[in-house]
Amino acid sequence: MSSILNPKIRRRLKHKNISLCTYPPTEVRFGVEYNKIQVNAIGALELQFYNLKKLNCGRQLGYYWSTQKRNMCKDGEANTRVLFCGPHFPASHNYTKEYLQNYPLIQVDDLPIDSIPDLIGNYDICVVKSMRLNSDVIARATRMKLIMQYGVGLEGIDITAATNHGIKVARIPSGETGNAASCAEMAIYFMLGLLRKQNEMQISVRLKKLGDPIGDTLFGKTIFIMGYGNIGIELAKRLRPFGVKILATKRNWASNDPSRFSSTRAGIVNNNFISSMRKGGLLVNIARGGLLDYKAVYDGLESGHLGGLGIDVAWTEPFDPNDPILKFPNVILTPHVAGVTESSYRSMAKVVGDVALQLHSGKPLTGIEYAN
Repeated sequence: MSSILNPKIRRRLKHKNISLCTYPPTEVRFGVEYNKIQVNAIGALELQFYNLKKLNCGRQLGYYWSTQKRNMCKDGEANTRVLFCGPHFPASHNYTKEYLQNYPLIQVDDLPIDSIPDLIGNYDICVVKSMRLNSDVIARATRMKLIMQYGVGLEGIDITAATNHGIKVARIPSGETGNAASCAEMAIYFMLGLLRKQNEMQISVRLKKLGDPIGDTLFGKTIFIMGYGNIGIELAKRLRPFGVKILATKRNWASNDPSRFSSTRAGIVNNNFISSMRKGGLLVNIARGGLLDYKAVYDGLESGHLGGLGIDVAWTEPFDPNDPILKFPNVILTPHVAGVTESSYRSMAKVVGDVALQLHSGKPLTGIEYAN
């Protein structure tokens, strides 16, 4: 079959100790594609080349080289394929692709959400962003070895179904990637923004008013941290220099369980919780939108008992820009970006990339925390 190629190209490929993988005729590229083969092989542009052996994929064979670094083989070695599942959070897969750009045997894809159930069976690793992986979708993941969250929350993954299909589920611990620090800083941003009346300050700027509104300081306040995990610990460390009193609680101090958001915690910030706060107290949520009872929070704002609300996560996401709760001037809303920083996302992309490389080479997976 080597007679298909121009003799000059054959000689130069042989000189580079490179032979091309053979594929069925439907995937053969002729003419101009072979010019690309010649340039890439001789110049070794961008690509990492391997000693490739010929693969017999049918009676009629052709030679095909992918200029997009796909389906490359090393001694018959197949790609390890990584699928990012869910819309939004584009930096997650973009940074991972960038980290793995010099490893052509690792393929990273971000597919339209509607096509994932049909194509998930072609992937070894699934990285979940903002999609629920139920038992029906997981049952189609026949090649899957690992489902991991790009972050810490596993509530969107059916861990039982994954376990039943022999698929490991993991998350990326927030303490080692900068994610916890990023979220902690966001919580302080909300506190300061609410105390200094951020929205009202913007109105004063537009109206060319000076010296209004009157804000307040963080100094001397009592901060209650509900959930003293990695983020809570980082938050407490950053709050101490402000001269505040810190109280904290954790559901189970002896547990380091990375499992998903429990239904027992849903709506835990309810009327009883809010009424126990001091009048004018501020409520900040950077954890899960489901922690807050919407009506209780709304009523607290309307009555004035709740002095302000800062949320990075909502009851439904993406957040409805016409939600009635936004009528209150003491509400600050951000689009689920507490952990979305250059530092944390680069670090998590490295974890995903390293896991893919480790899985590909058969090494133990590091940098992740298993849930099953």
